[in-house]
Amino acid sequence: MSGPNPFDTPPLSRVPTTGATTPYNSSPRLPSFPSTPSKRAPSTALPAGASYTLVAKPWLVKPNPRARISYYLTWILLFVGAALGGFQSYMTYRNVRLDRAPLCLVFSDDFNDGDDAAVFGTASTPGRWLREVQMDGYGNGEFEMTTGSSNNSFLMNGNLYIVPTLTPGAPFAEGTTYNSTDCTFNITAPNGGFDANGNFDWSGYYTTCSATTNSTAGTIINPVQSARLSTFISAQKGSESDLTLGKIRYGKLEVRAKMPTGDWLWPAIWMLPVNNTYGPWPASGEIDIVESRGNGLTYTARGANYVQGSLNWGPIPTLNSVSKTYSWWTERRKTFSSDFHTYTMEWTDSWIRLSVDTRLHTLLDLRFDERFFARGDYPPTAPDSTGHVISVTNPWINGSNATPFDQDFYLIMNVAVGGTNGWFPDDQGNKPWQNNAGHPMSDFINGKAQWMPTWPDNFEDRGMAVDYVRMWKHCGDP
Repeated sequence: MSGPNPFDTPPLSRVPTTGATTPYNSSPRLPSFPSTPSKRAPSTALPAGASYTLVAKPWLVKPNPRARISYYLTWILLFVGAALGGFQSYMTYRNVRLDRAPLCLVFSDDFNDGDDAAVFGTASTPGRWLREVQMDGYGNGEFEMTTGSSNNSFLMNGNLYIVPTLTPGAPFAEGTTYNSTDCTFNITAPNGGFDANGNFDWSGYYTTCSATTNSTAGTIINPVQSARLSTFISAQKGSESDLTLGKIRYGKLEVRAKMPTGDWLWPAIWMLPVNNTYGPWPASGEIDIVESRGNGLTYTARGANYVQGSLNWGPIPTLNSVSKTYSWWTERRKTFSSDFHTYTMEWTDSWIRLSVDTRLHTLLDLRFDERFFARGDYPPTAPDSTGHVISVTNPWINGSNATPFDQDFYLIMNVAVGGTNGWFPDDQGNKPWQNNAGHPMSDFINGKAQWMPTWPDNFEDRGMAVDYVRMWKHCGDP
């Protein structure tokens, strides 16, 4: 029987076997698979007999001049930008004003010894700090009375605390009169409260040292107590040798402090002239090293995450020009009541700088490059505090560009509460009183349910804490 030998090697074939029946693809052990398209790229080989056609590329022969210009211009601008940035950095560094005069420490208090007598004094011996006791609102319509009580100013854990508290018994019954027996009017008032003819200012004394609840007159006894501490006495009787001379004219001042928390609290670290050389406030000037507000982050008129520095000056109170010389620094997500910060004043006869923590965080940087009367651009006449129109004269006509900031100033630290001078603007933050309304202090205390919950129970947060105070003067200055 003839036929193919099953043991012979089958011939090679390029014919696809898919679907063909052979002894090799019909076996159940060798199933057939359909062919699939190849995933490889198609061949770019030219068909037989074909030839390449060259495509013209003129940009390789002659580059585009605009592209060349753009390339070099990019590098030139990068170089010029880097050079200008370096020049700007150098000029900024060179123009930073530094006080190169030698400094001598004249006042220092770190409150670590816990010695109340050395800090606050005794009945017979003044301390480094005077507890100023008044009830008249200090010209700002403030709602607190400042006291000499250890409830409102005291030493604790190496810090000085100034803490506001509610006046015990407030609000008082109609007709009640409150007298501050340790009032300091006769210490802090010009000439001890006596005028040029030797007459004592009894009206000023009673306004400063007492208050009466009288619904007809619209007056009440101050519903809050706080403290105001100053170097007023040590500025006159202190000694440079034992670091108790609480005044400087030019030099440097540092205070490390933590601001208080609570709606309508007004902490301040500031300076007034030892002598009103150029006349009553603001003619002789005021230096506000730092002021703040205890209101929280949501307060719409700069709350506890803002600190401000300023100078107050003007020929008469109604022409105070603080709006021309103030600025502030802000923290976006935290407050100045959450930690301690260092507030610094640097002061020469050419400029003054107020800053917090570093010179980069400037509250105010003012060059004395023109006379303050010219800077104020005052009208020839203006109403005074009583409404009478008076002529505006220059109280600094014989001074320098630094005048009135060319005299000895002493330091004040306090926590005020409320007020009617505009520090707390009307219609901001659910404020419970109006500055020009008839009974702002009464409206404030009547709104206690609204603001009292924002005052922390612990004194560490409700009060201003001060870690240290240091003053340096220019060595050789009197």
